[in-house]
Amino acid sequence: MNRPVSYFLIAAIAVLAAVLTLGAGFLTEIMWYKSTGFLNVFWTIFYSRWVVRIASGVLFFFFIYINLLTAGGKLSRALSYKYREGVVNDALSAVLTGRWVKRFLLAASFILAAIFTAFTSSYWLTVQKFLHPSSFGISDPLFKKDIGFYVFKLPFYQEAYELAITTVVMTMVAVAALFLMAHIEEGPGSWLDLLAREKQVVFLMALFFVLKAYGYRLSMYNLLYSPRGVAFGASYTDVHAVLPALKIMMALSLVLAALLVVNLAVKRPAMLVWTLGVFIAASIVLQGVYPNLVQKLQVTPNEFVKEEPFLKTNIEFTLKAYGLDRVERKVYPVKETVNPEVIFNSPTLKTLRLWDYRPLQQTYNQLQRIRPYYNFAQVDVDRYTINGEIRQVMLAARELDQGRLPEERANTWINRRLQYTHGYGLVMSPVNSVSAEGLPNYFIKDIPPVSGDPSLKIREPRIYFGELTREYVVVNSRTPEFDYPSGETNAYTEYSGTGGIPINFWSRLLFAIRFGDYKLLVSTNFDSDSRILFDRDIKTMVKKVAPFIRFDIDPYLVVASGRLYWIIDGYTVTDRYPYSEPVEGINYIRNSVKAVIDAYNGTMDFYMADKSDPIIKSYAAIFPGVFKPMERMPKEIKAHIRYPEDLFLIQARVYTLYHMEDTKVFYNKEDVWQIPDEIYGSERQKMEPYYTILQLPGENKPEMVLMLPFTPATIENMRAWMAARCDGENYGKIVLYLFPKDKTVYGPMQIEARINQDSQISQQLTLWDQRGSRVIRGNLLVLPVDGSIIYVRPVFIQGEQSQLPELSRVVVAYGEHVVMERTFEAAVARIFGEPAAERAAPVVPAGEMTADEMIKRAATLYDEAVKAQREGDWATYGQKINELGVLLKKLSGKP
Repeated sequence: MNRPVSYFLIAAIAVLAAVLTLGAGFLTEIMWYKSTGFLNVFWTIFYSRWVVRIASGVLFFFFIYINLLTAGGKLSRALSYKYREGVVNDALSAVLTGRWVKRFLLAASFILAAIFTAFTSSYWLTVQKFLHPSSFGISDPLFKKDIGFYVFKLPFYQEAYELAITTVVMTMVAVAALFLMAHIEEGPGSWLDLLAREKQVVFLMALFFVLKAYGYRLSMYNLLYSPRGVAFGASYTDVHAVLPALKIMMALSLVLAALLVVNLAVKRPAMLVWTLGVFIAASIVLQGVYPNLVQKLQVTPNEFVKEEPFLKTNIEFTLKAYGLDRVERKVYPVKETVNPEVIFNSPTLKTLRLWDYRPLQQTYNQLQRIRPYYNFAQVDVDRYTINGEIRQVMLAARELDQGRLPEERANTWINRRLQYTHGYGLVMSPVNSVSAEGLPNYFIKDIPPVSGDPSLKIREPRIYFGELTREYVVVNSRTPEFDYPSGETNAYTEYSGTGGIPINFWSRLLFAIRFGDYKLLVSTNFDSDSRILFDRDIKTMVKKVAPFIRFDIDPYLVVASGRLYWIIDGYTVTDRYPYSEPVEGINYIRNSVKAVIDAYNGTMDFYMADKSDPIIKSYAAIFPGVFKPMERMPKEIKAHIRYPEDLFLIQARVYTLYHMEDTKVFYNKEDVWQIPDEIYGSERQKMEPYYTILQLPGENKPEMVLMLPFTPATIENMRAWMAARCDGENYGKIVLYLFPKDKTVYGPMQIEARINQDSQISQQLTLWDQRGSRVIRGNLLVLPVDGSIIYVRPVFIQGEQSQLPELSRVVVAYGEHVVMERTFEAAVARIFGEPAAERAAPVVPAGEMTADEMIKRAATLYDEAVKAQREGDWATYGQKINELGVLLKKLSGKP
């Protein structure tokens, strides 16, 4: 082989390696999007990025190149003349006077354009939203423009202005530098006069001030986001001082631009200096001094009168932006006495959530993990219809956590990539059922999943896509996949789903490059049916398909039609809603998307949960076919959608202040609320919103709600409670129940204090803490029942050497009563007396049973009571326990 051919082959191999290295990520991304059915999203984003970058780059390149070429020609001619006359003789001048000058300026312009536009591709979404705007149907009171202008168009104008003025400034500096290089020998003293006579420099300066005038116009719109006044948005000073000042500055900018051009004819640089001085002085006075004087002399002495109209607008627009203008307010009367029979039969208390998700997660991991490489990453709350009755449950997915594989297994490539590929099943338990040992009873448990109810039978329990599936795996290889442990052996399976990307030589090469894993290329474990699954973490998946949506941090698992699905709530947000108070960097939010992911196939469906939201309408226009109407969501899955906690918490934080719709009350901050504190474990923390089955006042059936109480900012009494409804036609409705101001309703921390002040309860808790165990105080639940408020606090006991918390006691507080018992029913009975079912329970007549018969009967009653407890039949449970108590007293000889 001759030398040129060798060089060619080496170069070809080097180019091929570079292309594969750079292109592997790009090509495998295309494969991923194609396998998920969202390739159109990938190309829309890809083309949008490059069109924006190329368009801005082309504009920047031609603008700066034409200007540099013009200025460079003048420099070249000047240097050429000096070179011929012998004034200069250096090499640089020789080059600049030669044919290379155009090439140099061309290269310089191209490099500057590439650097300048490196970040402009990130503006792709701004451009797309500008091209696909939607109307909010609401106009701001100052400029009378629809809110859609500020959300979809103003950001584009702002970014275009910033790019344009940056381009002009960079070009002006470069042109001025080239021009001065041509007159370097004339000295700095004459440079200003020279620049003032240079048409190109003058026209660039004039263009700068024209753009500056446009910038002042945009600043007028941005006054609607001013933080200057007593509330967010345009204030009195902004409207009556800053806005006129911006109009004057805009006019002065245009005048100065015109004078720059006129001066080319009259040739009076001093006029320009004076005009520029007036411009700078006006800027200082009009934008700094004058607004401060107006604020101090006019607004501050009479602030409320001046700011009231703007304060009213701030309240109105903030409530609309956070969806709080639709909150239904009601009065919760707080009865002095309640009907015990209503209490005992209340649907709210029958489905009361006693288990706290944090200790329950530890319990699940101790009792139902089965093998150390499984993990329950989180516990969710939901509701299911079981035996014709709505039951509130807690459930968790049993996922495979490769980080927990034993060392001898984790270190083998075959185990991590081919064999241990998926999790298996879930655990589900009722929220209010406890075994005699203080442990949860189960609706679904074990491997394979065992369920006593046909509606909860799992036909496909395998979890290939979840929260812990962060590693890539290859399925359907020649190595059988571990399915689940079965006694002393293991069961194996083959993947029959639709997820993943088929394996062939080229895809193996690309993935080997992407993951830096040569074994993908050389392994003999693959055949034509093998598929690679990567980027299968559900949070990563939805963010790749919809990076413009903010997704909830808490996905939750759903059992529907025998399969497992994940639901993730998505939010459309912006920080450009006029007058609306910002929270966590946004000032508008809607739960507009429900993403559903099949845990086995990885298929994703994005449903438009709020079709009235203008932002999701814009996204649907940008990405046609991605968002489906909610009507197309399967009813088995739709039955489990719930109001998202992240959204509710943001709304609650805003409402602590913005429930005061009266401007005078708001200004004086007379009734500021706060989200109350509670004690969890032994630490004080903010109370979390909690899901519960509740029969709202005035409603005829129980429903799932997400609720949270409020207390005043300065005292611990409870002021109100808010509930977001989750079921059926009422989904998304928010109800606020206000307590009468003339009645004292204990707040959570006051109940905490009363629990601590109860000598029997505090002594018992302290004693447990000192006996080699740890007391965990679960969530304090504030429950409205029969026009009154009942507080419930589960108490968990965990041994020092154990990670198995047991639900040991339940504290119930009502009015002046605070009691702690082994069961919730017993605690309620101590406060309200025995339920009618127990009072009417037949008492075994004396002498009708022998001692042996009574012992056998007691054992039977105990078994029946445990069975009723597991089934959540508390009436039967209470009846059996009552009868058992009578028998035990008789056996002990007590009257």
